[in-house]
This record gives sequence, structure tokens and C-alpha cells, in this order.
Amino acid sequence: MRFIGIDPSTKTGFVAINEHGEILKEKEITGIGTVDPKRMRTMIIDLMAHIQKEDVIAIEGFGYASQQAVQNGGIGWGVRMALDARKINYIEVAPNSLKKYIGVTGWIGEAGSKKRLTGPGKKKAVKKAVMEHFNYSHKSDNVIDAYVLAQIALSHFVVQETNSINLINYQAQVIDTILKGAI
Repeated sequence: MRFIGIDPSTKTGFVAINEHGEILKEKEITGIGTVDPKRMRTMIIDLMAHIQKEDVIAIEGFGYASQQAVQNGGIGWGVRMALDARKINYIEVAPNSLKKYIGVTGWIGEAGSKKRLTGPGKKKAVKKAVMEHFNYSHKSDNVIDAYVLAQIALSHFVVQETNSINLINYQAQVIDTILKGAI
């Protein structure tokens, strides 16, 4: 069984892990060329070539604050439509839930003097947290996010199969939220 994480973006992260969390495939998918819709279409075709019917898939939900919201929305919906066309189910994981799963709150500092993490600071915090939680790193932030999504897919599956949550509290909260259908 494979657990898949997909971070749909202008450079889409894809990670497949097995039931032990071991990497089976990791890739940043960019599509052909720089002109849309060809680039987006070929990106989705490339991504779908890696998807198998039995995969358990977690896909990052839409980020509404993105400067490339229209492009990312097109890619995100394109991936979802391609999965739907093949009758492949997936779970949606809100961007904040992805970060919460690895203990990143989006803030840094002590109470009374906290600062919101943005852009590169947030990406750096995510990269550090993924290394601390899973001893995993990659040069692409998109692949790192996809890796976390694959871990969420695995946890979600285990909890559904065993009806038991054996996770760190904030990870259990994320899985519980997904199971309740609220992202």
C-alpha cells in the first residue's frame, strides 16, 4: 500500500511512502515549458502517471493568501478533476493543518512579543520541523510539504483501520479534524 502527498502549486510536490514511512518516490513536477495551459496540463499528466488506483492520497487544500492564487487554483482543480475522472478518492488537508501536524504554528517568539512567520521564515520553520519529526529533508519546499501530506495520509489510514490514535496531540487533532470532515 502507498500513501501519497500532493502539494499542488506552480511546482507541484509529489511524495509516495509505504506503510513504514519509507520513501518510494519523491518528485517536484513542473510540466513542459513556461506557457499555460500546456505547462499546467503536462504537469497534471506527469503527476497522474505516478498515481495508482489503491493509493491513499492527501492533497493540500487551497491557500487563499497566495500571490498566484488563480494559477494554483487551476492546478489544484485540475489535479482534483484528474483524480475524480479515475474515481480515486483523496483527503483535503488545509495549509494550516499541514503546518500544525508538524508543530508549526505560524508564530515565533514569546507571549507578548510574538511575530507572524511569513514567506521564507515559514518555509524554514516547516523544513526544520519536518527534519525534527521525520528526519526528512529535500531541496524543494513543495516536496517537503508533499512528504508531510503523505505522512498525514498514512496516519489517517491507520486511525481509520485501527480506530485508535497513537500520535502526538497536535497530530491527533489534525487527523481528528480531517475525520470529522472539517478542514
